[in-house]
Amino acid sequence: MNYDSKDGGPRVIRLPPYKCVHVLDTNSNVSRVLVGPLTYTRQEHEHVLTPPKDMIVLPAQHYVEVRNPVVRSEDGKIVRDAFDQAKLKHGEIEFRIFDKYPEPFPLYPGEEQVGEIRQLRVVAVDSALHIRATRKIDKYVAGDEWLFVGPATYYPRVEEEIVDVVLAIVVKKNQAIKFRAEKKCTDSQGIQRDAGEEWLVRTPGAYLPQIDEVHVETLQAHILTLDTALHLRALRTFTDVYGISRRAGEEWLITTETTETHVQDVHEEILGYVNITILTNRQFCIVVDPVVNGVQRRGTRELRKGEAIFFLQPGEKLENGCVEDICVLADDEAVLLQAVESFIELPEEEGGEPEGEDGGNAVTMKKPSGVRREAGERWMVHGPREYIPPIQVKVLETRRAIPLDVNEGVYVRERKTGHVRAVRGETHADRRMSLIQHNRTNWLRVSGDLGTPRKAYHDNVTPRV
Repeated sequence: MNYDSKDGGPRVIRLPPYKCVHVLDTNSNVSRVLVGPLTYTRQEHEHVLTPPKDMIVLPAQHYVEVRNPVVRSEDGKIVRDAFDQAKLKHGEIEFRIFDKYPEPFPLYPGEEQVGEIRQLRVVAVDSALHIRATRKIDKYVAGDEWLFVGPATYYPRVEEEIVDVVLAIVVKKNQAIKFRAEKKCTDSQGIQRDAGEEWLVRTPGAYLPQIDEVHVETLQAHILTLDTALHLRALRTFTDVYGISRRAGEEWLITTETTETHVQDVHEEILGYVNITILTNRQFCIVVDPVVNGVQRRGTRELRKGEAIFFLQPGEKLENGCVEDICVLADDEAVLLQAVESFIELPEEEGGEPEGEDGGNAVTMKKPSGVRREAGERWMVHGPREYIPPIQVKVLETRRAIPLDVNEGVYVRERKTGHVRAVRGETHADRRMSLIQHNRTNWLRVSGDLGTPRKAYHDNVTPRV
């Protein structure tokens, strides 16, 4: 066929099925479309504008984009003007989808196909399309954004544009995902969030964040054992995941009694791990600033005896920084004690001689009842026994008995009066040792004549202690 514009094209137009041409009526200057199958004899005042073209055939689940589409009425018929010309929506775009155009259709004069025939986008499960409105549509205005959540098939609309594809974040066991709200919104769990608020998603599984939710980071759980605890501090007042109200700055421990794994909350700060403190039946310790019934008593001390297992609570510390062994006294040993504050010595605590008594060979006895000890008072506890000093007592030294033969002795001096006296060796074979008492100090040991050392004392001879 010859489509030379000078002669108006072929006189007879033969169109097979699904073919079409555009014909111009030069009298009215109106173009129309002819659709096959058709044999048409062209009039003298008509010109064929295009060669026969294929009509657009849409497969299932496909669509095509058309620029400057024709105007259709509510019943789907083409609207024409007074000159019988098909009206066009100039500058507009129309998406023609297989569901509405299952049959092949032609393009009317002025319509243009944009791009190729494309397949409809299928949104998979645990994913969504980030949609933005380009003009007012339904309940949205231009600029509004929302998610088109799968699984579903997305049908494009001229009032919408796809911004991005959003994929669900998988929360594994012993993990949590931290999110932050860019503006006031409702999250995927239906909870209202303020702008800048942060929160955790702990439930294992797929979580699809909303438009205004920003993924900050993925947090791993801290694994707790029987020998370790997690030391935490609250950054602000909140209620933790275990339903306990925490005040800003409060510190606490998380142990296996509470949970085996812990994920740091957005309002928590991890200060470190705390190891368990173990006391055997031969050990004790003194805890400074102990926590009693959930309240920390600063400036106090607490004695803890073995066997015991515990964690030092926040703010607590061990005196001297370590666990101490109990004091084991032999039958020739004693400890010199001094009260740092007034207290009542219980009957089961074995006491020594009070200040001022002469008890060089006295036998240690149990107190029949509680004895009041004043601050600064000194006394001795004799062996054989095990002794744990109470918190009101300071251990000054451990003393051993001095073995004396029958011809030996020691000079001892009273701490209060400064009086010096001689202690001679015992005559009995099983009592040939002398134990310096709490109110005396060893001044000098001599043999033979006990009067000889007096000159040495005046000559500043160093005493033997």
